[in-house]
Formats: sequence, structure tokens, C-alpha cells
Amino acid sequence: MSSDLVPLQPKVTIGRRAGALCIDAIAVGLPSLLLGANPIVQTIFFILLWLIMRVAIVRKNKGQSLGRWALDMKIVDPRLDRTPGLQELCKREALLGVCAALACAGIGGLTSTNAGVLLLMLPLAIDCSRACTDTTRFPQAFHDRLAGTIIVGTRRGYSLDIKIRRLLDQVQSNVRR
Repeated sequence: MSSDLVPLQPKVTIGRRAGALCIDAIAVGLPSLLLGANPIVQTIFFILLWLIMRVAIVRKNKGQSLGRWALDMKIVDPRLDRTPGLQELCKREALLGVCAALACAGIGGLTSTNAGVLLLMLPLAIDCSRACTDTTRFPQAFHDRLAGTIIVGTRRGYSLDIKIRRLLDQVQSNVRR
């Protein structure tokens, strides 16, 4: 006797999602910083690399970018229960890529005396604040809601967060001795 019930996939915390975003932003931001001192060229290069990493690679890698693979999560279209299509990924990642590029430009400008560069992080904060206030089973940020996607946990990945937690627990127990 078969059941029509789909097993529930594990919920992904906001902290893990933020960690995956940071891993991807660093992986894209470092090569764009090496391009030169022109911020416009750096931003364009950042967005192009972002789309390659978060659209093309995600399509080929079953819904996982580098950051999502490192932290055991993937992106899913809940209506079809599979990796989202190219159009959904492009909508989602174009918005998130522009916000991430502005945030990286703001972080890169922290050495200047202009405190206004912190305002460049505001679009990313507004976009992701929707997920912090969402009380549903799978919280969606604005870019998730726009594309109709959710982030779910998976067993496929590196489990970086678990390995770091174990290492910190081991260091803490060694310090206590």
C-alpha cells in the first residue's frame, strides 16, 4: 500500500542560509576584487560570476551552489518538488546578486572615512528580513517569494557547520582540562 504523502524535508535555519550566502559571496567577491580598482567593472564582474555560480552551477549540481553544498542544503521548487527552472533561478539570483554586490561594495568601502557605504548593505538586509519574520515551515526571503522557491536541508554536502561545531567542542573540552 503506497502513500501519497511526501516526506517532509528538514527546515534550514536563517543562520545556515546566511552562512551559505557568505561563502558564495566570498567565492565570487575575491576574484572580482582582483580585477582592478574600478568599482563599476568590479560590480559587473561580480554579478556575472554570481549568475554563473548561482544559476549555471546550481542547475547542474541538483540545486546546490558552493555555499549550499558546504552547509547541506539545496534550492527546490515546491510545486514541482525539483530543482527550479532557469527562469526561476535567474529571477531569484538577479535580485539577490545585485543586493550581494552592493553589500560587498559596502564592505569593501569600510576602510574609507565615508560611513554612507554601510547603506549599501541595506538592500540585502531588506530582502532577507522577510525570511526572519516568516513563520511558515519554510521561511522565504523576498527573492524566494519572487521566484517561488524554498531552501531545504539535504544529506548531500560537506556538512561544514557540523564539522566546525565538533572542532570547537573538542577545543573547548581540551581547554577545560
